[in-house]
This record gives sequence, structure tokens and C-alpha cells, in this order.
Amino acid sequence: MSDLKFEDQLGRLEEIVGALEAGNLPLEESLRIFEEGVSLARACARYLEEAERRIEILARDDTGATTTTPFAWESDEAS
Repeated sequence: MSDLKFEDQLGRLEEIVGALEAGNLPLEESLRIFEEGVSLARACARYLEEAERRIEILARDDTGATTTTPFAWESDEAS
């Protein structure tokens, strides 16, 4: 599972959620894919945490301090 890219893991997680929401699976299959989903969700969370740490490292200034500024979307109306 760790060989999958983040987007692939997220896509599989979406498939699992859809299958569980449909409610058509036998209990054993539901439990199996639920466990897979939990594992995928944890892997995605770890990946996002690591990405956040990498961004913080890249965002440090010369003194080693990081500052945060809110991200603002540019409105399409401004064009």
C-alpha cells in the first residue's frame, strides 16, 4: 500500500467510502474494506503531515523563524 501515490490512496479511500455507503456488501467484506480504509486514511494523514513539515522547512527565513500568512484565493471576478 505504501507504494501507492497520495492521489491513488485518496482515490481508493473514496471508492471504499462509496462502497460502504451503498450498503450492498456482506459484513465480512465491509469489515475488510473498512480496515483498508482506516489504513489508507492514516497513510494519507502521515503524508500530509510530512508535506506540512517540508513546507515549514522551506518557508523558514534566514534566522530560521517561520511565519504564517493566510492564503487568500484570488477571485475570478477580479479578472
